[in-house]
Amino acid sequence: MPPRPSSRVQKAREALAGRLREIRKDAGISGREVAVRCGWSESKSSRIENAKTPPSDADIRAWCRACAAEGQAPDLIAANRQSAEAHVEWKRLQRTGLRRLQESTGDLYQQTRSFRVYVSDVIPRFLQTAGYASALLSSIADFRGTPDDVREAVAARIRRNEVLEQGGSRFSFVLEESVLRYRLCSAETMAAQLGHLLGIMDRQNVAVGIVPFAGQRAVWPMPTFTVFDDSRVHADTLDAASTLTQPSQVELYARAFERLSHQAARGAAARSLVADAVASLG
Repeated sequence: MPPRPSSRVQKAREALAGRLREIRKDAGISGREVAVRCGWSESKSSRIENAKTPPSDADIRAWCRACAAEGQAPDLIAANRQSAEAHVEWKRLQRTGLRRLQESTGDLYQQTRSFRVYVSDVIPRFLQTAGYASALLSSIADFRGTPDDVREAVAARIRRNEVLEQGGSRFSFVLEESVLRYRLCSAETMAAQLGHLLGIMDRQNVAVGIVPFAGQRAVWPMPTFTVFDDSRVHADTLDAASTLTQPSQVELYARAFERLSHQAARGAAARSLVADAVASLG
């Protein structure tokens, strides 16, 4: 007997099955008719629709074609491929410490050519100094109650961020001005961090925009997220880390980034906001 899927995997299957069922109902056809149009047995349609059998990519394409909903196939295929582990609680990711988590995304960073990063809470990890990263990760380790491997985690983060130096990728950052003001470390460490940010703004492969406090907003502040090329998004909440790969999800976050980017100050205006934040440190 095959092993039973985990509850998380089963929930993902049920969600996909529910979407396929709605597509069939919207088309006004029966499960039997889907089977006829796809060249399947009626029992196969029933197993797929009731989350008893996970469909293949070809099955999803055939189902959507049978229901005249071919346009929905890419999202459904991505959802089918996307691991149910894509939404993982931080306490699971960090239970062995923070170093391994820093190292886990190394291959992704090397493969990505275009990074779009929006932050509303902390300096982006790509741009962090060792001192700032140490203060931040120490706070996270204390809050989560994880093993204390902050020194190793900071070293791993700095090594991973060497991708910024290689010049083969483009980085576009949009920061809320509040990020420059939050005191997550000593004044000296924060001054060094802001100075580092100013230096990075000179790089040819880096674009930094800062959304100022002042002025009318067209888009509200959002939780932090990163878009990797046009293929995936990392969006984090307090309790979990989510990896999103459905085309509609990626497009939604890319659109949000574009609108936030339009509101950002750049060049001399952005540098002035950073300088003001440095001056406020006293």
